[in-house]
Amino acid sequence: MRRGLLRAIWIVSALLLIPCAGYAQYGGGTALPGQRNNPQAAKPATPPAPAPAHDLSGVWMMRNPPGSNRGFTNYTYTDPKTDPPSLTPWGEEKLKEAKDSNGGAYTLDQTNDPVLTRCYPPGTPRVYFHPYPFQFTQSAKYMVMIFEYDHTLRRIYTDGRKLPEDPDPTWMGFSVGHWEAPTTFVVDTVGFNEKTWLDRLGHAHSDQLHVTERFRRIDHDHLELDITMTDPKALAKPWTTTFYYQNRPEWELGEISCSGDYLDWSKFESFSFKKDDAPKGTASK
Repeated sequence: MRRGLLRAIWIVSALLLIPCAGYAQYGGGTALPGQRNNPQAAKPATPPAPAPAHDLSGVWMMRNPPGSNRGFTNYTYTDPKTDPPSLTPWGEEKLKEAKDSNGGAYTLDQTNDPVLTRCYPPGTPRVYFHPYPFQFTQSAKYMVMIFEYDHTLRRIYTDGRKLPEDPDPTWMGFSVGHWEAPTTFVVDTVGFNEKTWLDRLGHAHSDQLHVTERFRRIDHDHLELDITMTDPKALAKPWTTTFYYQNRPEWELGEISCSGDYLDWSKFESFSFKKDDAPKGTASK
């Protein structure tokens, strides 16, 4: 009888331990299945591991440091009320032409935001404002940034080549990078067209834009990105900021298409490709 009692106690104890073992298998700081958008789903129980040398590979998602008040990073680089960018007269005029839908002055059917109205690629560094992760993959000659938003791809050459003196204008620019330290990767980018905005508020740039990025892997799970934008035609002085990211080892990039599921174009009646309701025989305006 005593042996049966001991066996019953052992079984109950084992059942009580099952939930603990099931939780522990996910590890500290890992996003649990179904909790992709909940950074509090699993808080790290132990300090993160040190950053590996010369390695940024993996999936990264923006996450501001706990306790910080950086709501403006959803649409611009510095607090627009306390630290707006210094603009040239050309930059000021271009900003007046912008009708952004993020500041509250214009609605989605009034905006002239090129990403929303034309599905243009966001450019560098505006691409960081999209609330989706990106992934670094590395090879011998270049590093590739794959953004979940609209399959945006960016190649950063690491084979020692210099920036071109007269680059062909592109959406994301021509980028070269090098390791400044074992955990600091520096990227210089030029060769932009003038069809994109610097941010979601409508700050313009010219083809003279030069973007410098410093990716600093603080530890295995955290990344800091310093961005410096220099444009003598649009900015009276360089515009600088710092963004923060967290490693998401359990994530895989999905598919977000601007022309497909990102927006419902049929609701935006002011767009040039709206349905022509003009009577037959009359010219549409």
